[in-house]
Amino acid sequence: MNLPLILFYVFAAVILLGAINTVIAKNPVHAVLFLVLTFCASAMMWILMQAEFLGIVLVVVYVGAVMVLFLFVIMMLNIDIEQMRAGFWRHAPIAALVGILTAALLIVILVNPQLDLAHLGTDKPLPADYSNVRDLGMQIYTTYLLPFELAAILLVLGMVAAIALVHRQTPNPRRTNPAEQVKVQAKDRFRMVKMQPEVATPITETREEATAGEEKA
Repeated sequence: MNLPLILFYVFAAVILLGAINTVIAKNPVHAVLFLVLTFCASAMMWILMQAEFLGIVLVVVYVGAVMVLFLFVIMMLNIDIEQMRAGFWRHAPIAALVGILTAALLIVILVNPQLDLAHLGTDKPLPADYSNVRDLGMQIYTTYLLPFELAAILLVLGMVAAIALVHRQTPNPRRTNPAEQVKVQAKDRFRMVKMQPEVATPITETREEATAGEEKA
């Protein structure tokens, strides 16, 4: 058994364990860390398949940006784990059914005689001047141009929908428009009312009343 095959089985086992622990982990932070481990092992699998660019992009984009952002958000939100897992067993049968159907579909695809996995063999070493980026760009903009454009349109629609949800008009907005604040004049802010002054006259006791009160005391 050669070294690439041994590494393939090692990384495949790490990917399976990381994916399973991502689902069954009780702590969301631990789930994110297991998902990071799964992505790193998947990147190593891409590198074994001589697709170094895809492996580096997987680590830089997903592990270095997306998953770190998810981890910071989860740690700052202080999620109630018990409340989050309250409906786990209620939705477990549906999740198990979806998992079984997905596994059955993968098995049907892999055992298809047209795929012929037994005769694929090992990958031949690529020449030194081979560029993964150039080959990937040629495949995207020639063979897979329509799916690539559809994916781009869906991403743009999702961005526009997010912006529209954030900036939608509300009956009682909590934010102010600086342009409208500049137009406000002093007469619009307060109104001056003329009132007659009220003078309180102090109550003073005469000397005779004070002397009579002392005598009585």
